[in-house]
Amino acid sequence: MLTSVGRFLRKLRIDEGEILRDMAKKLGVSSAFLSAVENGKKKVPEVWITKLEELYSLTPVQITELKDAIIESSDTIELNIRNASSANRQLAVSFARQFDTLDEETTKKLFSILKKHKED
Repeated sequence: MLTSVGRFLRKLRIDEGEILRDMAKKLGVSSAFLSAVENGKKKVPEVWITKLEELYSLTPVQITELKDAIIESSDTIELNIRNASSANRQLAVSFARQFDTLDEETTKKLFSILKKHKED
C-alpha cells in the first residue's frame, strides 16, 4: 500500500520524468529499498529530506509537504525533549501516556489550541 510519502515521491519522480530506479540511484539506495519506503515497509532515512531538497530543488512548500508526508506515513513519532523546559517535558510525557485514550472532542480541542498557538 502506497503511503503519503510514497505518493509524494512518486509524484516528484513523474514531474521529473524519472522512474523508481533513477531516484533510487540518486539517493544511493536500491530500487527495492526505495519501493519499501514508499510502501511503508521501511522508515524514511532522515538524510533524505536534505538530499531530496538539494537533488530536486524543492520549494519550501514541497519541503513542508514532504515532512508532513513522512510523519503521516510513520507508525511512531520521536520527540526530542533534551532542551525542553521541565513543564514541557511533563506535558510531553502526559500526552504520550494519554494519547490512546483521547476522544474525538478532546483531540479537536487540542488541535485547535495548537493551531491557534502556531498562528500567533
